[in-house]
Amino acid sequence: MTDLAASPGLALRLPRTALFVAAIFTSAALVFTVQPMIAKMILPTLGGSPAVWNASMAFFQAALLAGYAYAHLLQRLPSLRAQFLVHLAALAGAAVVLPLGVTGLFGAPPVDAPVPWLLSVLAISIGLPFAALSATAPLLQAWYAKTHGAEPGAGSPYAFYAASNLGSMLALLSYPLVIEPFTTVDAQTLGWTLGYFLFSLVIALVAITGWRYRAGAAADADATAESSAARITWRERGIWLLLAAAPSSLMLGATTYISADVASAPFLWVAPLALYLFTFVIAFQTRPLISKDRGLRWHAVFAAMAIGLMCVHQTSLAANLVTHLGAFFFTALVCHCALADRRPPPSRLTEFYLVMSLGGVVGGAFTAFVAPVLFETVVEYPLVLALAVLARPWRGVSLSRAEILCLATAVLAAGAIALAPKTESLEALPLLLAVVSVGGALFLARRALWFFVALAALVAQSIIAPPDKLQNLHVARSFFGVHRVTLDTVPEVGGPVHLLFHGTTLHGAQPLDPAFRCQPTNYYAPVGAIGQTYTQVLAGGPGKNIAVVGLGGGSVAAFTRPGDRLRFFEIDPEVERIARDPASFTYIAECAQGAVDVVIGDARLTLAREPRASYDLLHLDAFSSDAVPTHLLTVEALGLYLDALKPEGVLLLHISNRNLALEAPAAATARALGAHVLMQEYAPPAGTPHVVSAPSQVMIVARTPAALAPFAGDPRWRQADDKGIRPWTDDYTNVVGAILDQALPG
Repeated sequence: MTDLAASPGLALRLPRTALFVAAIFTSAALVFTVQPMIAKMILPTLGGSPAVWNASMAFFQAALLAGYAYAHLLQRLPSLRAQFLVHLAALAGAAVVLPLGVTGLFGAPPVDAPVPWLLSVLAISIGLPFAALSATAPLLQAWYAKTHGAEPGAGSPYAFYAASNLGSMLALLSYPLVIEPFTTVDAQTLGWTLGYFLFSLVIALVAITGWRYRAGAAADADATAESSAARITWRERGIWLLLAAAPSSLMLGATTYISADVASAPFLWVAPLALYLFTFVIAFQTRPLISKDRGLRWHAVFAAMAIGLMCVHQTSLAANLVTHLGAFFFTALVCHCALADRRPPPSRLTEFYLVMSLGGVVGGAFTAFVAPVLFETVVEYPLVLALAVLARPWRGVSLSRAEILCLATAVLAAGAIALAPKTESLEALPLLLAVVSVGGALFLARRALWFFVALAALVAQSIIAPPDKLQNLHVARSFFGVHRVTLDTVPEVGGPVHLLFHGTTLHGAQPLDPAFRCQPTNYYAPVGAIGQTYTQVLAGGPGKNIAVVGLGGGSVAAFTRPGDRLRFFEIDPEVERIARDPASFTYIAECAQGAVDVVIGDARLTLAREPRASYDLLHLDAFSSDAVPTHLLTVEALGLYLDALKPEGVLLLHISNRNLALEAPAAATARALGAHVLMQEYAPPAGTPHVVSAPSQVMIVARTPAALAPFAGDPRWRQADDKGIRPWTDDYTNVVGAILDQALPG
């Protein structure tokens, strides 16, 4: 083989391996910074559901598959020169959609079919460059094997795969930690576009250095012999596919779990994806950072704990993050280590990556598109978590007496929790169940079949018995989440009560007793901060015009009087069906005395079409489970709300949240618009049932001090504290700061 590094010319003097590394790293950085970037750009249009990220991830996996298929087919060209030219042409052709941006060809998203709209927008906006970039890793590894594989000390081209994923992970983490906090979206898209052209230049240099390469006859003969010896069965391809599909599915499942109760934000989206990439780095290392035995043991611990925690009604953010991310990480590591053990010779490298990518698409599509249709609740996450245990080594099925005792204890404990009535004393039992299961898992750590049986018992418990032990009357799942209408008994309001849950958070409650049926409850009780605001605004005169972002069970409709007009803005059609179903809630049908209507769609889009200065009260109460969609609390969003208010109108922000401290960012954002802000933390009397009246954090905002004058003299209201932080915008949100502020107040 000719030593091209000694050839004249600047490009040919460059170390060839360094060029390959630079090209792989640059492509990885571009591929994994654009994913959270484009999803963030779409959020203000489609809403803040974690499903936006999951559907986007499924698209990116499909685009990755297209890139890998292209790389595999390109290997059929016998000439490396032809491969170089075709790929350079593909990169140039994909650049026609740059600079990066969200296409407006498809208009506003339809509320009844948001997924096709999202996939179409992504395909036009980023599909071609993303697929071309995705082909880089397998292409360069194949080119390296052909041009350098026979050289002494060249090493395996699979080492580049670990390096590629390390670069991807670092680039991905840089988005929430460096790129998002310090740059605007416009600057991000410009930088990405420039990076794409820089990458194309590096690929051109790779092509120049390899232009004179000729494969010798001996090398051709060796490759032919290796290819013949490396025939792959369909069974082996099927195993590759399944081992790749499980981590992909779990990545989206874990994303939903950790983001549904916090916020739809790149900070939380990228964590599972970064861990997913890191497992590839470890699995394909020559000397893995985490040994297989240690990975198997920690997998046993975290998988059991994660499913055990699903039996708990509410747990801390830290417990959820550590447990579910740990379970996902070690499960993905076990699967990817099994994949690395089964990798074929370099001659079948592109086929191996193609099947792996197909597995990623299958797993992602199952979680993002198929599971929401098949299952009423988020069953797929614990189900795949248990099934992935079968990727562990199988070393016999005989059990010792101690192992049988542990297994039986875990199964019996799960059954006891599932059948037990809801009492305060049982709140700690699911944690005890998790501890018992971990003990059993450690005993069974090397027994894939029986460990699977133990986890399957826990999965059944978490699915069959809701953590709150309430009777489900209606369960519905939509693109925006899982909704449950349940039945509880609360003597203080006459006994039976219908409750509406979105995820783990109560979004409405209505007593069935006629004496209490039209009484707003929970956060909306008349004595609470929200109820006080309605009472004060309505006291200003007849015929008030009210807008509410977020429908829930429709509780606030009970405040309306004859002549008042109330308009709900709700993104999820399923919520409207529940609120209007007399078998679930009747606040709108029976209790409202004024005119009530519902507008379906994301509030930022639908409110923009409302006449300016038309509302006396605009009430923001849009939650995705317990998370306020961050795109509804930006300068752009609050400016829209204030424009919709009459000169003396009031904006009411319900910012109660278990995990985020939202007072400072909301106050800073409002004051950036020149608005005036008051705040109240309402706490009901001790012993008050949560259904009757719940603690709440509420902020009121107005253009003028006069609009807040009726509230300013009430000692329950105080000046809001913005803590001098930077206002949130569509270009900038600091979810990390809000989490830390909640965890470490003061």
